[in-house]
Amino acid sequence: MTVGLADAQRARSVIAAHVLRTPLVSSHALGERIGAEAFLKLENLQRTGSFKVRGAAYAMSRLSPAARAAGVVTMSAGNAAAAIAYAGRVHGVHVTVVMPETAPKTKVAATRGYGGDIRFASDVTQLLPMVQELQANGLHFLHPFDDDDVIAGHASVGFEVVEDVPEVDLVVVPVGGGGLISGVALAVTAARPGCRIVGVEPEGAAGVRRALDAGEVVRLESAKTVADGLAAPFAGERNLAIITRDVDDVVVVSDDVILDGLRFLMARARIVAEPAGAAAVGALLSGAVKANAGERVAAIVSGGNVDPDRFAGFLS
Repeated sequence: MTVGLADAQRARSVIAAHVLRTPLVSSHALGERIGAEAFLKLENLQRTGSFKVRGAAYAMSRLSPAARAAGVVTMSAGNAAAAIAYAGRVHGVHVTVVMPETAPKTKVAATRGYGGDIRFASDVTQLLPMVQELQANGLHFLHPFDDDDVIAGHASVGFEVVEDVPEVDLVVVPVGGGGLISGVALAVTAARPGCRIVGVEPEGAAGVRRALDAGEVVRLESAKTVADGLAAPFAGERNLAIITRDVDDVVVVSDDVILDGLRFLMARARIVAEPAGAAAVGALLSGAVKANAGERVAAIVSGGNVDPDRFAGFLS
């Protein structure tokens, strides 16, 4: 492992001035449905609208002078794009983001609003080749999830969960490339040994599940899911190593399950989440992730960046 507990602890102190300590709230409605004591970690209320700013802020703070001067290039369907652009503005670093043409309008607008320069690729499988072209022109590649500093920054989510629910038994985490769950696992396994950690991936972009089954990173030929925030074309190698060691399971769910979670959050908790942010709740509601009777369960609502017109359609 190239990132450890000391890195995660150091990252937390560094990013404190740039991120919010988001609320963790109880959900009686969810608890009744799953037969457990349920909590929601509201990263949809985080700066830039998702957890991504935690890792972005720390990684940007760690850039060498040469990388800062050259500028950063990254790739993202939206949340990491906005977060890295925001972190670049804070640290005075120019950021170029390669995004798929299908990226939600709100995420494109947010990225531009934070000063990011956007280049579009035809789909998520073409993001990395375009990034590599820009990297060859001298830009520093900041990986949105397969990066030690990004993972260390995301670990702060796990620390906060355990501080707010010290006897938490199960943490359920949405999974894209694996950045969030690897950071959460790093923190939770240290702070609350024995707590189960389970990831949730969409059927149309199950890069981590496929990698776990194959024992190595598998590049997806396509990534099609309503949860664009989870549509990573592959699992990160660093992320996969931590997941293999510390995560109990990664389950795969349908888009219908994810949208059921989104509707539940809106109807019963008045929480606006994007589909990616609702995946953990959907998995609990469907039984894809099972809580034992009476357990303390924390579901991470990882983001809330959803186009208003799409959100209305998701609720119908």
